[in-house]
Amino acid sequence: MADRGASSLSLPEDWPAHPDPILALNRMGSFDWDLDAGLFHMDAQAFEVFDLRPDEYDGRPESLAVRVPPPEAARLDAVVARAIKDGSENYGTYFRIRCRDGALRWTHTQGYIRRDETGRPRRVVGIVRDATEELADSAARSLRAAQDEAFRQQTSVVQVISAALAHARSIQDVIDVLKDTHGVRHLGAASLVMGLVEAGRIRLVAEGPAGSSVPGTRITRIDEPYPMSEVVRTLSPRFIESPEEFAAGYPILWPDLTDLHITSAAYLPLIAQARPIGAMGLLYDDRRGFSAEERAVLVALGSSIAQSLMRAMLYEEEKDLAQGLQQAMLPRTIPSVRGADVAVRYRSAALGRDIGGDWYDLIPLPGGTPSGGGRVGAVIGDVQGHDTHAAAVMGQLRIVLRAYAAEGHTPAAVMARASVFLHELDTDRFATCLYAEADLSTGVVQVVRAGHIDPLVRHSDGSCTRVTVEGGLPLGLSAEFGRLEYPVATLELDPGHTLLLCTDGLVEKPGTDLDDGMRGLAALVADGPDEVRDLADRLIQLSEEQGGEDDVALLLLRRCVPGTAPAGGRLRQYVAPDDPEALARARHMIRAAVRAWGARDRSYEIELAADELITNALMHTEGSAIVTLRALSGGGRRLRIEVEDSSSALPRRRDAGENRVSGRGLLLVDRLADAWGVEARGGGKAVWCEFRLP
Repeated sequence: MADRGASSLSLPEDWPAHPDPILALNRMGSFDWDLDAGLFHMDAQAFEVFDLRPDEYDGRPESLAVRVPPPEAARLDAVVARAIKDGSENYGTYFRIRCRDGALRWTHTQGYIRRDETGRPRRVVGIVRDATEELADSAARSLRAAQDEAFRQQTSVVQVISAALAHARSIQDVIDVLKDTHGVRHLGAASLVMGLVEAGRIRLVAEGPAGSSVPGTRITRIDEPYPMSEVVRTLSPRFIESPEEFAAGYPILWPDLTDLHITSAAYLPLIAQARPIGAMGLLYDDRRGFSAEERAVLVALGSSIAQSLMRAMLYEEEKDLAQGLQQAMLPRTIPSVRGADVAVRYRSAALGRDIGGDWYDLIPLPGGTPSGGGRVGAVIGDVQGHDTHAAAVMGQLRIVLRAYAAEGHTPAAVMARASVFLHELDTDRFATCLYAEADLSTGVVQVVRAGHIDPLVRHSDGSCTRVTVEGGLPLGLSAEFGRLEYPVATLELDPGHTLLLCTDGLVEKPGTDLDDGMRGLAALVADGPDEVRDLADRLIQLSEEQGGEDDVALLLLRRCVPGTAPAGGRLRQYVAPDDPEALARARHMIRAAVRAWGARDRSYEIELAADELITNALMHTEGSAIVTLRALSGGGRRLRIEVEDSSSALPRRRDAGENRVSGRGLLLVDRLADAWGVEARGGGKAVWCEFRLP
């Protein structure tokens, strides 16, 4: 009977079933994760669970991000990381995937962690399965909703703080984010401490609220028995769930915390680029213990803070490097100029390595009068672009422009030569520039503009006006297009007047017109302090408060003849050719001014010299003449006569011979005047002479 019964039992040919069919029938897939190689192998059913085709997957767990939304991936990573660090043998959790059609589907995974003889995790093997039906009933849906809400509340903390940290540009910015209402209090902690690793030590950089740190822990060694030192050494978070655990684990530290009534704490290592850069501690006075979700949130928060700190450190290092390069290209010192007060300022609005090509310079020039002020060239400019190349071009251009000016070239020639140099430098950059050549003994300033914004002049009464200067093309472009003509404008700077040169970063604001910016700057200058250094500081401070993404260079030059009274006056007369009445008026003006200014004893000499200069201008040029008289002070009272014409040909003394009438003009001027000379004025020149007055 037994044999007969045994022979009647018929078993299937594929019995017993293999593991793969069993898993497939239960809609389960398997995986094998090699932690050393970083490879994540899945069987065919696992691909079905993830709604993936084998050709869409490269064997790495990061590639599953196409199906696992970022919040779910963060939560899943936290579960696995906690199991690995805690020494657990297995883990399990629910998570959602986004299917090919966009729908969300619940999935469950369970993994077994295999470790070697040292306890180091080497592999994770496990299963994934479709959990949609499992969570389909109402109780499961309620649980799922509660989990979703709890997860949203937990992750919102990290999201809010991470969003704020995204704008942090410095270590202090990161600290401020954590200490404000969205930081430590938003996390429910009573106080916060943070330290950075420096040369084998941890330096405390933040505490909140003030006084919450422990005396003697400002700088600690990594091998000392403190929780921040421990998490830096082990690279693992430390959760202290009760006062008893705190007192037992850190007996040196705990007595100093009793007044804070700490009930639990979380210390997190701040790890970036696979190395510890610091640690953070959150101390609580109203709770004990941490749930798995809370631990995951805090671990994610630590990672976000670490990345922000690393970004801030790199940014500060790069900014220091960029600003150092920028400052190296600018003049180290500004020379003192006889007859002027000068102030220069530079503000960088750079981000990281992005630096501008703004520059200023003050160039002592040959010439001037021994008794009055010196001659000086003031430069302001901006090379196109915001990078190290722009700064390098700026440095070369500044040196070349300084050399041309010091050689004695006219302002127009200085600008034209600088443009040719920049064009021949074989760079794709152009530069805007404004060059002002000032004779501080007379107050005459010749200005040349190459695509730059106009200068401003602040008068001694405090009013400020924009000086409209006809300009040429920017440097580099004028040479490329063969348009090297730069008009020269002449303005007069009386004692007490201030010339202001700046780059467009001081006036240009997003969404505003340049003319509006210039008017606003003029108003600020008019309302600012009188002293040029105080005024420069005020303008730069306002620029920093308003922000902006462009650098600012600023140069202020105030004419002030030290220890002397202001100039007695200035008169000007236009004399047209073939106009006897204009010539007579000019002579009458000179005679009256000489007597009014107390120079009656030398009136004949002054009138004769002036007449010779005017006659030469009308006879030897094809245009008109402009006669200017100035009563100067400083180094003794003087009277200066200038005769401007439109010819660039320089006058020269000739041998008149015994019977010739012409040829004696400059000889007379040389004999009569105490000093005389010639200055270039745009397309023409000015011949001048001076007489000392009693």
